[in-house]
Amino acid sequence: MYPCKRSGAVDTISGSQPLTRDHQSAFLNSVESCFGNGQPRIVFDMIHVPLMDSVGMEALLEARDRCHKLGGSIVLARPTPLCRDILRINGIDKELNVYDDAVKAMGSFAK
Repeated sequence: MYPCKRSGAVDTISGSQPLTRDHQSAFLNSVESCFGNGQPRIVFDMIHVPLMDSVGMEALLEARDRCHKLGGSIVLARPTPLCRDILRINGIDKELNVYDDAVKAMGSFAK
């Protein structure tokens, strides 16, 4: 549901399922699978994620907290217009870096 692909020192998680209560654990399991590669640097590419609910937003913040605990971080790339609105309205875009381009999101870890 949320496959993880490694490119250099960055893991990219993508998905096509809504980030909702039904898929929260699958998303967090994918995040956890990135932790065996050292300091987590994760891009969550949301281009095919049609929507999210409050549980999905909590999962994003939980993923951020887990990554920070290990000295890493997670950023978001290419959210759909609906997901971008949900992130903005709920202030999650202030909690996580959001990029319009997946390559820029990956490059953010080089800074």
